[in-house]
Amino acid sequence: MNSPSKNDLKTVLRIDFPNKERIGRGKMQLLDHIKTTGSISAAGRAMDMSYRRAWLLVSAMNSMFSHPVVDSQRGGKQGGGAIVTEFGEELLSRFRSMEQKLERAVASDLDWLNENRSGTIRADDQ
Repeated sequence: MNSPSKNDLKTVLRIDFPNKERIGRGKMQLLDHIKTTGSISAAGRAMDMSYRRAWLLVSAMNSMFSHPVVDSQRGGKQGGGAIVTEFGEELLSRFRSMEQKLERAVASDLDWLNENRSGTIRADDQ
């Protein structure tokens, strides 16, 4: 597979729930950063977002499902921290799988769209 260039078309998966909640690339990226850093605030900083925004996104994810996505512990003597739960790991894994399936399913259509965009250089024009 070729590495994507700046001008390539791309798909973006977002799942809208009936109650106007949604999950998408941003929330999944936040979960990845929480896994890596063990911290909601550090994950937010890695994405150039405030702690409050990161916390609100985590809170929204936790309320969307019957199982928590992230468990957090307040600071203090033991220090704070956050972990992506087993359910959160499964959510992240399934979302990444859906992204890959989507990319494979529409790859030829994206190629066709890309070939027919105005201002693009086609392989047969080179």
